[in-house]
Amino acid sequence: MKAVIQRCARACVTVNGEVTGKIDKGFVVLLGVEQGDEIPHADAVADKIYSMRIFCDENGKINLSLGDVGGSLLVISNFTLCADCSHGNRPYFGEAADPEKAEQLYNYFCDRLSGKLNVQKGVFGADMKLELLNDGPVTIVLDSRDLKIKI
Repeated sequence: MKAVIQRCARACVTVNGEVTGKIDKGFVVLLGVEQGDEIPHADAVADKIYSMRIFCDENGKINLSLGDVGGSLLVISNFTLCADCSHGNRPYFGEAADPEKAEQLYNYFCDRLSGKLNVQKGVFGADMKLELLNDGPVTIVLDSRDLKIKI
């Protein structure tokens, strides 16, 4: 599972001109589900994002988490994060999970965090338009393969 986390001042996603998710201070998370990903991968990535301390404290040090600042999440499914660009100029998306499995894990990921935070979503598989005001900018790339996951 891959995630791109962008700290934002505000963000909004629309599908066919209708807003499906909108947040103020928080994270935009682009989430790519790969073949072989399972619930423990989603748990590990969700827990890491929830605990990630990338907001400034009163001294200007990057030391606070989403929960500490009352932040929100806007989670966008994004299979293109699973692209293999090692050969030629056309990305290969064969490592992306099949859509049914990916949607299941995407929804699980969002549900896991919705008990702790305001979680807004895009529409899985839709053509989405994402607007965000990146704060910092702070952008973190997270890959579940880099985390210690017990399956």
